[in-house]
Amino acid sequence: MIISSATDFREAARRALPPFLFHYLDGGAGAEQTLRANVDDLQAVKLRQRVLRGSEQLDLAVDWFGEHYGLPIALAPIGLAGMYARRGEVQAVRAACHRKIPFIQSTVSVCPLAEVAAQASRPIWFQLYVLKDREFMRDVMRRAWELGAKTLVFTVDMPVPGARYRDAHSGMSGPNGPLRRIAQAMLCPRWAWDVGLHGRPHDLGNISTYRGHATGLADYIGWLGSNFDPDIGWQDLQWIRDEWKGTLIIKGILDPDDARDAIAFGADGIVVSNHGGRQLDGALSTAQALPSIAEAVKGKLTIFADGGVRTGTDVFRMLAMGADGVLIGRAFVYALATQGQAGVERLLAIMEKDLRTNMVLTGAKSVREIGPHLLAR
Repeated sequence: MIISSATDFREAARRALPPFLFHYLDGGAGAEQTLRANVDDLQAVKLRQRVLRGSEQLDLAVDWFGEHYGLPIALAPIGLAGMYARRGEVQAVRAACHRKIPFIQSTVSVCPLAEVAAQASRPIWFQLYVLKDREFMRDVMRRAWELGAKTLVFTVDMPVPGARYRDAHSGMSGPNGPLRRIAQAMLCPRWAWDVGLHGRPHDLGNISTYRGHATGLADYIGWLGSNFDPDIGWQDLQWIRDEWKGTLIIKGILDPDDARDAIAFGADGIVVSNHGGRQLDGALSTAQALPSIAEAVKGKLTIFADGGVRTGTDVFRMLAMGADGVLIGRAFVYALATQGQAGVERLLAIMEKDLRTNMVLTGAKSVREIGPHLLAR
């Protein structure tokens, strides 16, 4: 099939992947209202087209926390990305480094930190959940730092897992899950050969390193469910700010008051995010939440945003609404599942082209010039 957009990559991934993996990536919480709103509300944002203001000399580069990046985009932390392509996190970090953007490794990645960091030509960022096992948190923070990660993306919007009904239907969870997953894999011979057979080990690499034995997919849901901490508060987490000497980004902010709390906590940045619509169904979409948060804290810390981003135009919209940078998640994993590293690089090239087009048609000569004045009133 012809691939010219993230939508095309999604369809190609749907055809290539066992259903349990596709729907785990593609789905959201509950009736998936917030999942849909992330896309629909973002695409509904209208831009202010200007004429006779363009330039061939466009500057898409950004500086975050003293580092220079080629695009205002980062690859978001995606759990189990290594199940979507052979050693998927390794392929993704190579693509990110080639395009000179950050790669954020998930706590629950398939490939362990050491394997990913060894393939990165620049420091990775590391994502960490709030977990009951504080010693695991300390251990993985230490290992990340020793391997060169100086930016910690601390996810705070998952004190409990959201109700993801698709997983029970797809075989990711529910009755006879392991048997259903094996049966589905057998019907996807390309994936079974490339990932199922040659992409091993299929375990949670960071957790297995800490525990000293394999933590496979069968343990994944149970381990997460038993380790998330619904009783946690800001005051319980001050030790993280005290122990982590690098950049700290708080991910999962949807309310201006929580953004102010993140500043008081000592965060260097936030990610305006509803976890891709995978947590509280009925929560604000990112496009709804971002403007008021930007109004409250813009300039006091670095603002990232994710949720529903499928095109370079969506990246432009997020920047125009007040974000300093944009995380892409599902879109890059669709590309990873379809064409591996080359697919991720191709998607980023498509997004860059879109972004350049939008800058010319709105008269923005650099990413720094993109702001609310370019939104149609």
